[in-house]
Amino acid sequence: MNAQLLLIAKAPVPGRVKTRLCPPCTPEQAAGLAAAALADTVATLDAAPAARRAFVLSGRSAVPAGWHHVEQRGDGFAARLANAFADTALPGTASVLVGMDTPQLTPDLVAAAAEGLDGADAVLGHAEDGGWWGLGLRDPDAARVLRDVPMSTAETGARTEQALRALGLTVARLPVLRDVDTWADAEAAAERAPGSRFAAALAGIR
Repeated sequence: MNAQLLLIAKAPVPGRVKTRLCPPCTPEQAAGLAAAALADTVATLDAAPAARRAFVLSGRSAVPAGWHHVEQRGDGFAARLANAFADTALPGTASVLVGMDTPQLTPDLVAAAAEGLDGADAVLGHAEDGGWWGLGLRDPDAARVLRDVPMSTAETGARTEQALRALGLTVARLPVLRDVDTWADAEAAAERAPGSRFAAALAGIR
């Protein structure tokens, strides 16, 4: 399935992104790692087939060339996620949303997420910390269920899957990935993406 690809992102501003990396990072170093992860994710989505690529942004940052752009809106992350699907919906087109916290993401994995929607109503990529790194929906309107899912908890992934299934959707699981929240996460992600901008940025801090 040729889906729309959504990237929900926060501008890499020191003191406002990746604060759990401080220490050992300074706020500037943490923002540099966030910028590298964002650039890696943009490059990955650019290399994957897409009906359209949309940059769903909080803050001020350069919009990738050729991408559609919308501002995040909503009170809380759950509302912003639901609105990201609603504000970018294309008639008859599935949407696959990812964040900027998994620099080890590959074009093949993104393509597999979109292709998974040929056989399922939704695809969900759980994260090792209990959250999720990617969500694809054949009908973007189904993202409304996210409004009632507590975000940033060890149960977020499971609760998201439960909410989708309660709507009557079939859900296919994607591979589990590790989000970058802590320094240990950052080192693990760099090891899994040795040629990435993120790995190079981390090596410059060590």
